[in-house]
Amino acid sequence: MLTLAEIGFGAPEALLARHGLALARVADGEPIPGSYWGECEAGLIGTTVYARSDTPVHSLLHEACHLLVMPPERRAAVHTDATDSVPEEDAACCLQILLADQLPGVGRDRLMADMDAWGYSFRLGSARAWFEHDAEDALAFLATRGLLP
Repeated sequence: MLTLAEIGFGAPEALLARHGLALARVADGEPIPGSYWGECEAGLIGTTVYARSDTPVHSLLHEACHLLVMPPERRAAVHTDATDSVPEEDAACCLQILLADQLPGVGRDRLMADMDAWGYSFRLGSARAWFEHDAEDALAFLATRGLLP
């Protein structure tokens, strides 16, 4: 899986900043604050996403997208677990795929492959199949909130 060590922190930090979020770099080997999955997976507290150099890019984008799809008034209170509903989870998955195209060296194809390798579960069998054939509700959710890139 593609990690932040491979693409650097600059582009992801700028992408998150454009959306009103902060990226906090965690020292290698240190625990990641607010990480739901632990180990190298990204964490979130309020409007800050925490990551190390070994954090997978898909994890960083997924947690950031959780913050972006939720109502702004809920963001400040978020700590570790941002999921509120299936529509928000689907919208976060969809948005992370779309935003991957804005990161040099990533793109949606690589991101979807990494999502599958990590173990994201979609009823059509893969992230690509879901995104291309079953993400209409997630895209509508994003459109109504002005989140389509």
